[in-house]
Amino acid sequence: MTKYYHITTYGCQMNVHESEKIAGILSELGYTACDDIEQSDIAVFNTCCIRENAENHAFGNIGMLKKLKAKKRDMIIAVGGCLTQQMGKADDLHTKFPYVDIIFGTHNLGDLKNLILKKRGQKRAVIEIAESEGEICEGENPLRTSFPNAWINITYGCNNFCSYCIVPYVRGRERSRRSENIIKEAEELIEQGYKEITLLGQNVNSYANGTDDLSFPELLKKIAAIDGKFRLRFMTSHPKDFSEELAKVIAENRKICRLVHLPVQSGSDSVLRAMNRKYTSADYLKKLEILKKYVPDCAVTTDLIVGFPNESEEDFAATLNLVKKAEFASAFTFVYSKREGTVAARMEGQIPEDISKSRIMRLVEAVNAQTREQTARYVGKTVEVLCEDYDAKREKYLGRDEYGRMAYFASEKNVIGEFVNVKISGANGVSLKGEIVKG
Repeated sequence: MTKYYHITTYGCQMNVHESEKIAGILSELGYTACDDIEQSDIAVFNTCCIRENAENHAFGNIGMLKKLKAKKRDMIIAVGGCLTQQMGKADDLHTKFPYVDIIFGTHNLGDLKNLILKKRGQKRAVIEIAESEGEICEGENPLRTSFPNAWINITYGCNNFCSYCIVPYVRGRERSRRSENIIKEAEELIEQGYKEITLLGQNVNSYANGTDDLSFPELLKKIAAIDGKFRLRFMTSHPKDFSEELAKVIAENRKICRLVHLPVQSGSDSVLRAMNRKYTSADYLKKLEILKKYVPDCAVTTDLIVGFPNESEEDFAATLNLVKKAEFASAFTFVYSKREGTVAARMEGQIPEDISKSRIMRLVEAVNAQTREQTARYVGKTVEVLCEDYDAKREKYLGRDEYGRMAYFASEKNVIGEFVNVKISGANGVSLKGEIVKG
């Protein structure tokens, strides 16, 4: 009899890739994926606590399974990820949702198979939250779900301790995988037909710092030298560690996409100091100058936070000014989310919600105006697109160019996983439409 699993993922791309690892573990145990959580024999919640909304959403969805669990007593409910790693959260989960069978932390992902087997042999809940990071687990077999794209973790954890960020407390201190393991994984993925590889880490720029391994630019160069046609991306970069050497490597290797995600968070120097970002707005703009010196056509995306404690209207105006100067291709914009356990959560001067909402609306308007303007420049051009999927509603294939712009186009045959040339005939905000150019 077929047994099914369902995974609910919250948060960033790193969590999406971790869910692929969870799927690989469940597949080894004989489970098959299903879209309907009510059909599943095991439901796993891979949580995020970076922002309050993600945490509340997870709690809400877990709570909705109470009736289902009462009907399906043999069903296993497992909750893992950043939320459970926070101090006291595992106990809170167990108290609030006693029907949850397994609670595991970010450092226990490699033990999930054993935790499931342990739960099968007992009635009481299994709770495993490792306090220390332990050794990096190699030899994982993720069940990848995003062909032709694939993600490779190169670092885990973070050493920066930005005052608003919970990551170092739930992911631990920064640890880097050995370069030979990363390169081998990339080689295998390219041999399997994957066309876009993204290297993941909280701060990829500080990869292997303090060790005898390759630097991050050297690692990029090694992977870009692998035979085959593919794209290479990386995220996320910390501005303080972005180097001239990295800009040169991007310029010298055409397989590395001309798109860099470089989160600035704020344009105000006083806010940046309070955030413990370790650079000024002028420092950040200088990094962009260095990047554009070597890669003039490079696009830059970023993260921006409004409503940080004590942010004044002048501080916010500095952020708008930086957005204008930097000419970002796009930006992820957020209202500051208070995270217990961080330095910022204890700061006085928390910004009222109505002020934060006003600022985020103005920021989004400014960013979107720039994005629309840049997207409109595509009309009439022919761009190379990696086809990623088919949109049945639009009856169009879709994919991205190396700058991350999504394009929709028709094709007489299935071209998912292929590079195609698309002549752009229209632009709609952040997306493009066009026709395949043959020959």
